[in-house]
Amino acid sequence: MSEAVKTSSLSGAVSPMIPVLICALAIFLLSGMDAAMKSLVIAVGVYNTVLWRSMVATLVAGAAWSAGPRSKPTLPVLRLHALRAAVVGIVLVSFFWGLARLPLAEAIGLSFVAPLFALFLAALLLGERIRRQAVWASLAGIAGVAIILAGQFGQAGHSQDALLGTAAVLVSTVFYGYNLILARRQALLAKPVEIMLFQNLCVAIILGFAAPWLAVAMPRDLWLPLVGVTVLSLAGQFLMSWSYARAEAQYLIPTEYSAFIWAIALGWFFFDEAVAWTTLAGACLIVAGCLIAARANPKLAEPIEAAV
Repeated sequence: MSEAVKTSSLSGAVSPMIPVLICALAIFLLSGMDAAMKSLVIAVGVYNTVLWRSMVATLVAGAAWSAGPRSKPTLPVLRLHALRAAVVGIVLVSFFWGLARLPLAEAIGLSFVAPLFALFLAALLLGERIRRQAVWASLAGIAGVAIILAGQFGQAGHSQDALLGTAAVLVSTVFYGYNLILARRQALLAKPVEIMLFQNLCVAIILGFAAPWLAVAMPRDLWLPLVGVTVLSLAGQFLMSWSYARAEAQYLIPTEYSAFIWAIALGWFFFDEAVAWTTLAGACLIVAGCLIAARANPKLAEPIEAAV
């Protein structure tokens, strides 16, 4: 969303309470989407889950785009849509591949380091100055990841698969940091519905090139969960965008880390996952680092949930 839209929207805001509650609801919906995605990935694999979800999301977003006022994107805007879709495709495949191999709470906790990567990528790609807060934030985030990794090494028979999952989630956060920067450019040139349509369409096209070798038909009993995942994802993205248009990031960012609490509850309820004390301690350090990062650059201090 462009700064002009944010400014005009915020100028009439009186209390951030409603946007905070709406943002909390968005995080709950996206957390439920993560849990459902984990079940689908375990059932049919990450490639087919992301491919079919992108196709369904394209149909839903396409219907919304066709129903409202619209304009055809120019060629440069289409290139930006395609570039961000390629990055988002890497984020989705790597994140959900790792999610299938990690406890839900652990994967979500690790994903919170994305804003820290975004701060340094902004300095590298946009020439922004790295502030002292960003350094302290990064140190806290690195310490949190190290504690989670230490906990994995202590789990016999599970450490190798968990470490591979951790590596995949961390790869996804690096690319998501770059995605945040692309999203700022994209929001200046296109409306949210157009962005959702072309992002999902381009992801489906990119993944579709491997369909002759990797794609399988989605089992009939999984279509309803797939549609549910798509609805949760689009609804969460829309509500989060609505919230950020009506309240400052400083009010909303702490609310977004409630995803970790939902991940603990959903992981225990659906997958019988226990949460190690190392995961709790590491996630707390990562969240602390992200809150410090939010003071350094609030526009980049958003969690990975917004993209998936």
